[in-house]
Amino acid sequence: MNNSTCINETQWSSSSFRFLVSTVVYGLVLSVGLPLNAVSLWILLRQHGLRSPCAVLMINLAAADLLLALSLPLRVYFYATLKWPFGASTCTVAILLFRINIRMSCIFITIISVDRLLALVFPLRSRSLRTSAFACKCCSLVWILITILCIPEGITFHRALKSCHYMPCFEMQITNVPMTIKIGQATFLLTLLMVNIVCTVVVIVVLRRRPGGDATNVNNKMSVVLIFVVNTLFFIVFFLPFTLQILAFGKKNYDEVLRAFVCLASVNCCLDPLIYYFSLDSFWQVKGKNQTKAVCYSLSRSQERL
Repeated sequence: MNNSTCINETQWSSSSFRFLVSTVVYGLVLSVGLPLNAVSLWILLRQHGLRSPCAVLMINLAAADLLLALSLPLRVYFYATLKWPFGASTCTVAILLFRINIRMSCIFITIISVDRLLALVFPLRSRSLRTSAFACKCCSLVWILITILCIPEGITFHRALKSCHYMPCFEMQITNVPMTIKIGQATFLLTLLMVNIVCTVVVIVVLRRRPGGDATNVNNKMSVVLIFVVNTLFFIVFFLPFTLQILAFGKKNYDEVLRAFVCLASVNCCLDPLIYYFSLDSFWQVKGKNQTKAVCYSLSRSQERL
């Protein structure tokens, strides 16, 4: 990954429409995602805290989405002006902040699906595993590993950016990426997608085998299914196109398509609060300390009643 391609003034003008679209999309994601995730994180911390593994996972997902949104003002400025006066180091940090938190979102969405599956299918056996302490350890491990794995990528980008006469920043192309790396990245994301699909299918099968009961029981089932369906749809819509395009990266005209899919993937941070809403009952309500303690694990209790 030592070779890179710098962009000249001719290429700026030839991609002007894509730059305009990128400015608009990243601007909308910033204006919606930043306040929405900031409010979601505040509510999760204040109202739910770290009292359940579900809340711990969603706090980490909200934090990842918030950090991703915080990296977008620089992207909006760059695509709006096609200038980068902040230097190679600032650009490298902005790139890594975006990439790390896109990957974090994929992982945390998948872990949330696995956690919900265990709560539904193995409510008693998984109690010793599904604890707040274990969830905190898992989340810390994910943050540390993904950050460490991205450090070599950041070093490569920094060296490549410093070698360019024009500072291309987010348009920097790293050429001659080994096929093993591209296959590894695509395989990792496809594995996460398959985990979400399997969790969704298993949950639907399990719920169909259980008696319907009254209307409350049916509503509980719908709430449970919704969280899995939302997670899977997020992966298919926002991450699957990006994943498949990784394999074609470096080929003619494919790089611009990949950047378009990366832009699409960023929209995910605006919709992740749907996961919090469907997973934690009374997410947006504050009705006293007793209910605050109760709602943290309300979905798990509903699943155990099914």
